Amino acid sequence: MLKFLGIGAQKCGTTWLHSALSRHPDVGFPGGKEIHFWNRHRETRGLPWYADLFKKEQAVEGDITPAYGFLPPQTINLIRRWAPPGLRLIYMIRDPRERAWSSARMALHRADMTHDEASDQWFMDHFNSKGSLQRGDYEKCIRNWRSEFSPESLLVVRYDELCKDPVKIANCCLLHIGIDRGLYSEADRNTLQKRQFAGDGVSLRPALKAVLDDIYQPRISSLAEYLQMDLSSW
Repeated sequence: MLKFLGIGAQKCGTTWLHSALSRHPDVGFPGGKEIHFWNRHRETRGLPWYADLFKKEQAVEGDITPAYGFLPPQTINLIRRWAPPGLRLIYMIRDPRERAWSSARMALHRADMTHDEASDQWFMDHFNSKGSLQRGDYEKCIRNWRSEFSPESLLVVRYDELCKDPVKIANCCLLHIGIDRGLYSEADRNTLQKRQFAGDGVSLRPALKAVLDDIYQPRISSLAEYLQMDLSSW
């Protein structure tokens, strides 16, 4: 049965989350990672198709699709009305400037371009694209989901905390989705701390730092106040 959704955000550790949870014998992903049902396939495949993926009544099954984070409110409302009782949500966040830079580099790779071929303007256009801005607006995403689901059902995971202690974060996620046995230990640390899709490691261009600061510093301050969370390290 569907017990949880990983709703984002892109480039914030969702691939790690899928890998970490997949290692547990009580967790299943019958549709694989990133089914994209609620944002892409609902009209063509229909709710019965999606429900049929999660047929094991006693299993803890999930769907991790980062694009769910910025679904429109009406779709989130539909999920709440359709979902099994007690659906749990996991939303991962990262310094949005780092997220935007990582996302832009991924787009560069998909466009078969090198960093030398991309101008500062190319990156600025990507930073200001609708998709990038939506993915980096964590507060709006959280508010939209909390308008339909209780705050307790949505676990917010920080990427920097994940990097610091992946065993602790993996177990926190397991407990959140209802698994309290077979938790990870120090013996699992080396495996859990392996990076997934580490990227090319190219540093942010100094000329672009001010652009990202202008976009995201107000959002970071607002998010910190909304979540009552210390984000000064960002």
